[in-house]
Amino acid sequence: MFLSEFFTAKTAERAGFIERRGKENPCVTGLEYDSRKIQPGNLYFALPGIHADGHAFIAGAISRGALVIVHQADLPLDLPEGPVYIRVRDSRFAMAPLAAAFYGFPAEKLVLAGVTGTEGKSTTVYLIWQLLRLTGKKAGFISTVQYSNGGEAEWNAEHQTTPEAVTIQKRLAEMAANGAEYAVIEASSHGLSPRTNRLGEIFFDAAVLTNVTHEHLEFHGTWEQYRDDKANLFRSLDKRVDQLPELENAAGNETRLRANPFGVINGDDKSAPYFTAATKQPTQSFSTALNGGSPDGKTEQRGKTPALRLRSIESGAGGSRYELYSAGGKIFTVEDKLPGAFNAGNVMAALLTTAGLLGVQVEDLIPLVPSLRPVRGRMTAVNRGQNFEVLVDYAHTPSSFETIFPPLRSRLNKSGGRVISLFGSAGERDTKKRSEQGAIAALYSDVVILTDEDPRGEDSMVILEEIAAGVPDSFCREKNLFLIPSRPAAIRKAFSLARRGDLVLLLGKGHENSIIYKDHTMKYDEIAEAEKALEEINFSLS
Repeated sequence: MFLSEFFTAKTAERAGFIERRGKENPCVTGLEYDSRKIQPGNLYFALPGIHADGHAFIAGAISRGALVIVHQADLPLDLPEGPVYIRVRDSRFAMAPLAAAFYGFPAEKLVLAGVTGTEGKSTTVYLIWQLLRLTGKKAGFISTVQYSNGGEAEWNAEHQTTPEAVTIQKRLAEMAANGAEYAVIEASSHGLSPRTNRLGEIFFDAAVLTNVTHEHLEFHGTWEQYRDDKANLFRSLDKRVDQLPELENAAGNETRLRANPFGVINGDDKSAPYFTAATKQPTQSFSTALNGGSPDGKTEQRGKTPALRLRSIESGAGGSRYELYSAGGKIFTVEDKLPGAFNAGNVMAALLTTAGLLGVQVEDLIPLVPSLRPVRGRMTAVNRGQNFEVLVDYAHTPSSFETIFPPLRSRLNKSGGRVISLFGSAGERDTKKRSEQGAIAALYSDVVILTDEDPRGEDSMVILEEIAAGVPDSFCREKNLFLIPSRPAAIRKAFSLARRGDLVLLLGKGHENSIIYKDHTMKYDEIAEAEKALEEINFSLS
């Protein structure tokens, strides 16, 4: 595509255009922000970063064939004259409008649902996508764990929850080209922040809030800013409404069935009123707070009766059976095959969102719930014939600990088993949560094993000691509290301590495929490592 075809006056304005050097009109073959991946004819975004500045790699990008350079800083005088140099106020912010234009504004061709929250985003995205497919709709999705361009799910090899704008726009374009009607996007606080603008130029038809607790303060600075950035998802609903007349009149969209934008909110969350107030569009809530069977329970979402409310629940290792009240007074019985009672909330969010997108009743979708599959690395059971239970989960925040531990502790109390928890805390991230993690885990665990998550540039033992500071003195080192940086070694220690009927919880890595250290990244698969360790134990006992 020639540069003039997508770098129009309107796009330039949205991208924060300052000046252009070079009058050529090159044919751009692709967009790239990693100079090492440049192919001949590419446009290169020079992005400032924490550890490296993309402006330092402009010459290298040109040597690999970049014909257009988008930059924000002053350029060296010795750069070649051949490429077109486009200066903008913020080259990272400019990626969204330029990528949207290059890929033909794919977000306008799809019905879009976005899911934000501190926990539950990936699972809820995956459940909505599955429900859409089970109803015969062609849909794609983007999440921390996997993505789909309209076909079967593929693994996400990166740790980013919401990819950079170039990747998002490319995947949305592939979805539209593959005939997808719907797209579900995991919308992280980073992705929703104007500082990254990863979700710029994308306005949603449905916005979902799972919950909001303290997380990523190293990026947002304050909890208030973190919450405000997440609320941008709900503000985008109003922008979508402004877009609708133009979309419905556009070629290829005349027969599209597009519901009016709406929100779905966890009414139990203290910030529910804040997110409700962030949009002029209608919102409905769900609640997992059991209230003795009364259908009249109120949530904090401006006193509204929730659209769905949990009445009772029975949960086991293989899934849950529960009853739901609807705002209309109906009672529904739901059965899922998702380990963890907390998934009832994710299912309710997915049911309300999918029903709203399709214009159907929730009760029409409930028969599909038993067919929903869990996300790999989210309460995933690992069984190699051992006489104790092993679960792998991504939980890595105090609030996620408070969600998963209580029902598991209650279940083990009934069976007489112990809880052995293994986890760490990410380096170069929010440090305030570390002692809280230790305190919560100790409250519900019989044995606590602290190990590496992603230390990055920090010293592993310093991180583990900061977590251990929250563990009460009733835990004794080398008896029921262990600090073992090597994650494979820590897992083997946990399994060596486990007895018949115990539960070993491996937390924090879930689906991820590496452990990041200061000077290297180690390939790592928690489930595969657990399977390997269990097989070693079984072999030694045979």
